[in-house]
Amino acid sequence: MKLLTYSIEGSEPRLGFIHNNQVIDMEDFGDVSNFPLPKTMLELIDMGFDVIAEINDLIADTSEKQFDEIAYDINEVTFLAPIPKPRKNIIGIGLNYTEHVAESARTLDTTGKLPTKPIIFSKPPTTVTATNTNIIKNTKLTSQLDWECELAVVISKKGKYVTKQDALDYVFGYTVINDISARDCRREGQWIVSKGQDTFAPMGPILVTKDEIENPHNLNLSLKVNGIEKQNSNTKFMLFNINDLIEDLSIVFTLEPGDIIATGTPAGVGAGRDPQEWMYDGDVVEATVEGIGTIVNTIKEI
Repeated sequence: MKLLTYSIEGSEPRLGFIHNNQVIDMEDFGDVSNFPLPKTMLELIDMGFDVIAEINDLIADTSEKQFDEIAYDINEVTFLAPIPKPRKNIIGIGLNYTEHVAESARTLDTTGKLPTKPIIFSKPPTTVTATNTNIIKNTKLTSQLDWECELAVVISKKGKYVTKQDALDYVFGYTVINDISARDCRREGQWIVSKGQDTFAPMGPILVTKDEIENPHNLNLSLKVNGIEKQNSNTKFMLFNINDLIEDLSIVFTLEPGDIIATGTPAGVGAGRDPQEWMYDGDVVEATVEGIGTIVNTIKEI
């Protein structure tokens, strides 16, 4: 199922899904189907992943005439971040692609050694923004604004000491995150100032439930700045795959429904280029993950 959070002409955020290239409001669909459904993504996740199969069955039993009565043209809605206000910080994973480890060692304060365990950082909920919004570059803080296209995993249920074998049972779905980074804001090896500024986690455009992604470890991901490709890789090159990450994270702390894991970025970031490249006012950055879609954002200097 392709889920989205949307608004129409500035309305409150609503939960919907895409059907026949139209947006169907989830709560309205529940009314039509006589099956109460929520109006937010987090409420849906809290219902458990099994509800997705029930909704798909209801969709199959619903006529196109009934859909037409509650449908919006996809071009008349504003796509918001799938989870506009996460309950907790986004969990970030650093240096999770071999070539990115190498390029970071050339230009940043990293050793170049492959991590033996996942490198974990976080991004506050206020970093989240949607596609077709501005990424704010605070020129008082940074002159080195960088990009990082990533596959993000959304957790479906509470998990502690989850095994690799069971890890994907704890996944609700997947989305795209651009892990925006201010490279000159690292503080003694700590990354949260670099990674945690407002609007530094564009997310979307939709959340695709796990049943529609055959293999999350074989998805192409790419990024363009002003139409020029900067990153192009595949999730199969992760050092620690999703199973590894969920196992490791759940040892450290309890995973909960709606938690978001940004799984790391491949090579091609601006800091790793020769000469280095940064983003400036008016630049347009597009991050794409196969099977999910593309988020587009514009840099706005303040």
